[in-house]
Amino acid sequence: MIPNYIHDIADKIVKAGFEVYMVGGSLRNLLMGQKPKDFDLTTSALPEEIQHIFPESIMTNAKFGTVTILAHNEFGELQSVEITTYREEKEYIKGRWPAIVEFTRNIYDDLQRRDYTVNAIAFKLGNPESRSIKNIENIKNSKLLLDLFGGLADIERKVLRSVGDPVERFTEDGLRPLRGCRIASVYGFEFDNATFNAIPQTLNVAAQISMERVRNEFMRMIKESPKPSVGIELMRKSGLLQLYIPELLEGYGMEQNRYHIYDVYEHSLRALDIAPVEIRLAALFHDIGKPRCKNGEHFYGHDKVGAEMTRKIMERLKFPKQEIDETVNLVRWHMFYVPKTIVEEEAKINEDVAYRIQTQERNALFKLGWSDKAIRRLILRVGGHEQIDKLIKLRIADALANPKSSFDPTDIELLAQRVAEIREQDSLMSITDLKIKGDDIIELGIKPGPSIKKVLEYLLERVIDDIQLNNRESLLQLAKEYIQNMKINN
Repeated sequence: MIPNYIHDIADKIVKAGFEVYMVGGSLRNLLMGQKPKDFDLTTSALPEEIQHIFPESIMTNAKFGTVTILAHNEFGELQSVEITTYREEKEYIKGRWPAIVEFTRNIYDDLQRRDYTVNAIAFKLGNPESRSIKNIENIKNSKLLLDLFGGLADIERKVLRSVGDPVERFTEDGLRPLRGCRIASVYGFEFDNATFNAIPQTLNVAAQISMERVRNEFMRMIKESPKPSVGIELMRKSGLLQLYIPELLEGYGMEQNRYHIYDVYEHSLRALDIAPVEIRLAALFHDIGKPRCKNGEHFYGHDKVGAEMTRKIMERLKFPKQEIDETVNLVRWHMFYVPKTIVEEEAKINEDVAYRIQTQERNALFKLGWSDKAIRRLILRVGGHEQIDKLIKLRIADALANPKSSFDPTDIELLAQRVAEIREQDSLMSITDLKIKGDDIIELGIKPGPSIKKVLEYLLERVIDDIQLNNRESLLQLAKEYIQNMKINN
């Protein structure tokens, strides 16, 4: 139930004359029958006293009394264990950080400042009884379990309830409402009415939270929830969605055409639930541009508009650039499903017409249209082979989220087959895969600068059309002709 290295740490602390408890999410998960990812410990010892007991420990957050202890588990693997001194917090600023942090020797003072009752339970360590624990019932019935606020009963009822006054708790820390949505979504809890009703009353505090913290909680909810739409709906009903991602609400109640039975918002949530974890964010945002492109029953260009909106949302939430680019590309190209080709300038059949083509005819056109160059262009545009795999998964989630879709799995099978064929033929991915480099272009008389990239991009386009051109002699000749014809200015 509890690893020996945790007990060993606790024994040393108790031997030095201090208390130590397991607390927070690790104990909550243990009581729910789930193996904790890590173990949160709290102690009556001050940070400097912990460092005296464990000389090789590291002070990781002095203000909040957090020390990280390094220990080896039963497999000899090095584990990091955070242990924090009991503390009280007062006078919160910017909806998140307490201006005053005072260390205390009383575990009650520490537990009463926590967010939800299910996170305010403690189990005392550093004694023979705690080492003898064999199952969850032993923990629940043990006198070592300190449950001052009814958290155990709330776990069993699957109710999320604040410790004390919810308005006061949410005013102290504006991230707590979003964390509650995440916990409810991941573990199947329901908010206590008074706790949930306090969220709209404290949105002004939630608005002060840094976007990085919002992003982290939001993505944990998206990735860890068995059905992440539950968390999104809690955000919508509480006002948090309007605060952080209001663009999603534009699709709420936005009816689609006769080929859909759900509005844009519900369809997006259904796609989110169906999608594999690695593309869930793209699934959530894939149709976000539709409300701004509605024209009767049609949403022409919503893939482009949605990609622009996705970039702005992710930039606002401080996502890493690479993650932004990958998600944006998936949203941009999720409508690749056309009968003849994904090359934009050659696409003659619009979304509405495509739906009306008989399945057999569409499949024939689809198979005919996926030329080698079309496949290569798609792979390059979405960011490589890994991204094309994600795009296929997104297309499937999009289709399965609509019961009235004319989606035929044969289409995707044909595309996957063609992608596999291209992978066997070549590994052309980007400019770096060309058989000449920037130095070769410089030798042709082009000065270092943007013009070199312009030449290489042209060569890449030519090679996509004909992979046989990807050899040094052919590329140099093409480069010379391009430079001469375009009269690149040096």
